[in-house]
Amino acid sequence: MAISLNKPREILERFISGPVDIASLAAFRFLFGLLMAAAMVRFLAKGWIRLLYIEPRFFFSYPGLEWLRPWPGFLMHVHFIVLAILALGIAFGIFYRVCIALFFLGFTYVELLDQTAYLNHYYLISLLSGLLIFLPAHRAWSIDVWRKPQLRLEAVPAWCLNLLRFQVAVVYVFAGLAKFNADWLLRAEPLRIWLPARSDLPLVGPWLGQAWVAYGASWFGALFDTSIVFCLLWRRTRWPAYALLVLFHVATWVLFNIGMFPWIMIVAALLLFPADWPRRWLAWLRGRGADSQTALSPQRGGARDEISFGLWSDRPCSFLLVLLAAYAAVQVALPLRPWLVSQPSAWTCAGFNCAWRVMIAEKTGYAEFYAFDPSTSRRWRLSVKNFLTPRQETLMAQDPYLVRAMGRRLAADLKARGLVQAQVTVDAFAALNGRPSQPLIDPNVNLAGPVPDGWIVPLRQAE
Repeated sequence: MAISLNKPREILERFISGPVDIASLAAFRFLFGLLMAAAMVRFLAKGWIRLLYIEPRFFFSYPGLEWLRPWPGFLMHVHFIVLAILALGIAFGIFYRVCIALFFLGFTYVELLDQTAYLNHYYLISLLSGLLIFLPAHRAWSIDVWRKPQLRLEAVPAWCLNLLRFQVAVVYVFAGLAKFNADWLLRAEPLRIWLPARSDLPLVGPWLGQAWVAYGASWFGALFDTSIVFCLLWRRTRWPAYALLVLFHVATWVLFNIGMFPWIMIVAALLLFPADWPRRWLAWLRGRGADSQTALSPQRGGARDEISFGLWSDRPCSFLLVLLAAYAAVQVALPLRPWLVSQPSAWTCAGFNCAWRVMIAEKTGYAEFYAFDPSTSRRWRLSVKNFLTPRQETLMAQDPYLVRAMGRRLAADLKARGLVQAQVTVDAFAALNGRPSQPLIDPNVNLAGPVPDGWIVPLRQAE
């Protein structure tokens, strides 16, 4: 009976503080840093800094972060150059703690400047870089270790790797669960809209306009996302699963404009391999085969002592368990929000971000703002051209909360001109996943004041 009672504790201790090879963590640091450097250079080369952070006169700030503003002029370009340099510092492990902390702060700052710039993989980059601040990913295969050999570790507590594995699993599983809805599975939307648009591709192009291809891709996508983590963790299916994962992400990169997300996931999925995979791969490349003894054995002496006294106790302390449990709870709770509301989050945008609802919505919108002065009964149209870029205007019109934020900004402008009692209303329409365009916001609601319940018009179900 005593053994039975102690078994869960033994499993927990092994999962949290059991020694695992540091090789996987160090390899991820290197690959992640290189990817981030490439992403920052790409951002500079594409001219997105001017488009996103210099040309706009108004930014859709996150609540409580209205004080955040872009650097003036060329300093935003300097900011991204510095981020690229920091990313290389992460990759090669030079002044790692400084580089990863500054990269996290610098990248997250950029992400939080404007809600219209939100992308799922930007959020993921912030999460991964934030976690890496607290992990000893530089204590192997790094310039820091070359400079200070006493930093070198062969093994780390298991939670260091399992925390990153958990984060990757959350992305895939919730992205898959989000696809279990009528639009995705029963109507094959939005793939029935997106795939025919790529009919110009050689070889596969003529097939992409077929409805059965969209249905097949929809069902495959849902099953892939929900099952791939488990297939990668199981030794017998690991290699074919990873080959399929690479093929899947490369295909989505070719077919859809989703930036660096596929490459980030191809690299992050390697975290689900055994912790010593880089040593085994290097041994294989050197011709030493799978029988190489370079992989760390957790039973060896030395490394265990370094874990116990160099990082945390060999038993999981209560404070560490509380921190890990709290982080896991938040990362599970955020994607659950859309399941707790009556209207689809793709329509209302409530709880849509930070929930890994990847590629499940094709939405277009139109918003026309009007001012009404009760003292004169005058009503006139308001233009947003002086505030927003065309890109911002397009994305704003899809999100009722951004429409409301724009309405409040217009109301503040009217008050500054002496029209204190002026009301702001909007004629807003949107189309979701092939449905006809329909009203998005009640046109009688005054956006300048508190909005009542029901200010977002419910989505009509597809016929």
